[in-house]
Amino acid sequence: MTTTLPNCYEAPDTIRRMLVTTWALFNSMDSTQRAECSFPMDDPGRVDWDFIPKPDRQGIPLWRLSSHQRTLVHSLLAAGLSEQGYTQALQIMAMENILREHETEMLGIVTGDFRSSDQYFLSFYGRPGFEDTWGWRFLGHHVSLSYTIVEQRWLTVTPCNLGAQPARAGVLAPLASEEDQAFALLRSMTAVQRDEAVIHTVAPADYTTRQVPSIGKVEYPDFVDLGIPWYQITEEDREALKFSKDEPRGVCGSNLSTEQGDALIALLGSYLGRAPDELARKQLARVEHEGLDNLWFCWAGGQEQGTPHYYRIQGSHLLIEFDNAIDNGNHIHSVWRDYRNDLGHDLLADHYERERTTGHHLVTRLRSTVPDE
Repeated sequence: MTTTLPNCYEAPDTIRRMLVTTWALFNSMDSTQRAECSFPMDDPGRVDWDFIPKPDRQGIPLWRLSSHQRTLVHSLLAAGLSEQGYTQALQIMAMENILREHETEMLGIVTGDFRSSDQYFLSFYGRPGFEDTWGWRFLGHHVSLSYTIVEQRWLTVTPCNLGAQPARAGVLAPLASEEDQAFALLRSMTAVQRDEAVIHTVAPADYTTRQVPSIGKVEYPDFVDLGIPWYQITEEDREALKFSKDEPRGVCGSNLSTEQGDALIALLGSYLGRAPDELARKQLARVEHEGLDNLWFCWAGGQEQGTPHYYRIQGSHLLIEFDNAIDNGNHIHSVWRDYRNDLGHDLLADHYERERTTGHHLVTRLRSTVPDE
């Protein structure tokens, strides 16, 4: 087994805060509430991070919690995000109220139950304890946050998904920076650079890698975004937009000017900066160490705001996708992914291998080295 580079995922201070907050939340719950949000680590639902509204969402919804319990949930969210990321998540949840008002005429009075900032679900996986391996997830429309904790030392935060519908409403514009920075980078390019960066004139309906638990070597976008059949792409579009780990598309960072390269790193940093600083700075340092030779930026769709558009940043270990195609560029999906450690994949595999060969500390500390016969 290939050992993961773990130092980029070390975040013991963040994990400690998550753990004690989880304990406080569990202690406040009755047995029914706790059962509603607790699942084994190998539950198939753990890897379903899809962020569309669903009638059978796993976990306990915010509306089932008391005021004090909601405060604890928000403390947990604040532990799992930077201040930037936390305020983005709050704006996205608040936008459900805007969306309710936009859609009431079309969907009727029941829209108030369908579009609600209370329709976000919290789930825990495994046993949240000292030196243990566990995870938690906060999930609802356009917010999908997945955390995997290994041995109270290593933390993964991907897939880290944030969306916005509408993209901007009044003072609410949670993903404006991710959009504006990308447009500025594209507009700064020479004609030659832009010819390299723009891979297609049509944007995909959603992520090219969709919501798969683990990104494959090659991924194609779907013809249509689920539940939104009026924006469709063709087989030729899918081929032009496909993702390949081994054959990155677009313009290489090394072909950018110094200022453009800095802008690309800053754009990438706006995604990594959603995570707590303890983790984000290590992930960004890893990107900077690998250099611009290992970063690629590509664009598809319209080149003006108010048109369907898409971009992705592809590195040696991470992928960023931003899609704003629906409703003429007024419905954003954005995600940060990790090829090897989405949902803690490699870190968990390494952990279980060590546990198999040496035993787990939580077990060995309760077992005699040489029993007295």
